[in-house]
Amino acid sequence: MATQQIIFKVNEGEYGLDVSQVNAIETLSDVVPVPNAANHILGIMNLRGEVLPVYSLRTKFSLQEIPVNEQTKIIVTKSNGVTIAFKVDEVKEIIECEDAKLADFPSIARTPETAYVDKVVNHNGRLILLLNQDKLLKESEAEAISQLVSDM
Repeated sequence: MATQQIIFKVNEGEYGLDVSQVNAIETLSDVVPVPNAANHILGIMNLRGEVLPVYSLRTKFSLQEIPVNEQTKIIVTKSNGVTIAFKVDEVKEIIECEDAKLADFPSIARTPETAYVDKVVNHNGRLILLLNQDKLLKESEAEAISQLVSDM
């Protein structure tokens, strides 16, 4: 069985999210900062009438933020039942991943901080980490984001 993955970059790393779990890919614009928001929340944005929290995968991965440019995108998905926009440096492509090409994430690299990595795929010589969007947010982050959204 094969899945389609949206491949995106954060810094030099390539990551994938299952296309069936993604609601939209959009250009990042007009983020309103929210004082005292959870660590990785850059703010909120209005996307076609829906207020979405914007979550930085750069800060999630312990990287410094960079200025937004024409490649910067958001990937809209649900994580722990919350609709959220994940900010990424660039969306590259959609690929098909055959089960035979998937490998488990090495156990020696698995920690509570990397629990969001499900599998690794070798695609044309490139190692791509396939993410589980429900594990990207820690439970406390999901609760804080849910509270932020409900307060609006």
